[in-house]
Amino acid sequence: MHDGNCVVFVEVRFRSSSEYRDPFESITLRKQKRIIRAATHFLAANSHLADSSCRYDAVGVSNDDGRIKYDWIKDAFST
Repeated sequence: MHDGNCVVFVEVRFRSSSEYRDPFESITLRKQKRIIRAATHFLAANSHLADSSCRYDAVGVSNDDGRIKYDWIKDAFST
């Protein structure tokens, strides 16, 4: 997505039950590196985005006793 001149890559994690761990805990360092590598390839393949900055956000979605809960972390991790 775009936020002004910034290209934002968003990792979304869902947990169907609050019995499971926090959705953000599943975004490990290894997963972050894979996301950054994929984003780097995407930006290289789309030269019209060459002057754009980029950011990595994370959205955690969980089921809290039948209510869907969303948490958004802007700039969740960096390169």
